[in-house]
Amino acid sequence: MGGDDVRLRAVVTLAQGMAAAHAPRESWRAAAAGACRALGGSFAALSVWERELGRLRVLANVGERARDEEEFPEDEAYPVHQFPEITEFLHERWVGGGGPNAWVETADGPAAGHAEYCHQRVAALRRRGRGCCVVAPIVMHGRAWGELYVARPAGAPVFDRADADFATVLASVVAAGIAQTERLEEARRLAFTDALTGLANRRAVDMRLDEAIERHRAEGVVVSLVVCDLNGLKRVNDTRGHAVGDRLLERFGSVLSLCGAMLPGTLAARLGGDEFCLLAVGPAADEVVRVADELCRRAGELELGEGVACGVASTEDPLGPVRSARRLFRLADAAQYRAKAVRSAKPVVAGREGPDDPVVRLADAPPPAAAERRRFRGRR
Repeated sequence: MGGDDVRLRAVVTLAQGMAAAHAPRESWRAAAAGACRALGGSFAALSVWERELGRLRVLANVGERARDEEEFPEDEAYPVHQFPEITEFLHERWVGGGGPNAWVETADGPAAGHAEYCHQRVAALRRRGRGCCVVAPIVMHGRAWGELYVARPAGAPVFDRADADFATVLASVVAAGIAQTERLEEARRLAFTDALTGLANRRAVDMRLDEAIERHRAEGVVVSLVVCDLNGLKRVNDTRGHAVGDRLLERFGSVLSLCGAMLPGTLAARLGGDEFCLLAVGPAADEVVRVADELCRRAGELELGEGVACGVASTEDPLGPVRSARRLFRLADAAQYRAKAVRSAKPVVAGREGPDDPVVRLADAPPPAAAERRRFRGRR
């Protein structure tokens, strides 16, 4: 097989690897690993140019990593002033109509298509026992996005001009793959986000709650659900308009998010209309009730609306076996319904009113006649 065929196959493999990724990190790893293989490198990194911070931040390192290189580093970044060629190649030449061409640097100094500013990269190559690297700018939507970096160890053949040209092609494939990943992530985000409040939506709650109940059944982890009904929204809409009503929903969404942050890992969501919830996995039931109480207090202080009716159900309380997400939802919903019926300023907690708890009875009772039916939110 000729050299061109080998490189074409490498391009296809790289594109396929990125297309198969299900998350940004997988896509970053696939990009770096595919380019590393295609160019016969021993190490590769993918970095994003953060203009607002004036730095190049590393997203992924693959291959033979040095001691200070993590696969997905949290804080590996390089100020642009240390690598002026970033500005030269990723901004000035591109804006001026030049192409985003790759260049080669070696541990001995500039090489093919050199960037004129290389002392920091040369020092980095020597420090990490590498002999040469090829750096390819990544351009998306007509703007510099970042760079693809592939290195070879000391003693290995040095990248040449043909390698740099091929790296430029690979960078364009990587750019297309990243753009696709970002589109998918945005679609995913929109699918699981409430457009008005920015909180999670009902679909996100259903998925997270299913997973949480599975963990509860397998590991005994505590799962708690706080269901809230925002009082007075209809009156606000009728008397002051829907724009003011939307503002109330947004303000309460902020309060809900703030209170949810008091419980690590808690999901704050808008179920629809004036109905919201918190899903906590791990914290003790008493901690969840404390946060629900704080939520009621803060909601009562909003300048709009009439506070909130709040119900809590937790697998840590005496509810009987909770084998499904649907049952926990019904219990929390029944507790919220009771809080609304008795105009409680505090949360009502399922299972805490003795062996004949009215909330548990309401949640578990067979559906009454259609004319009297309480419409619980069920997933199915």
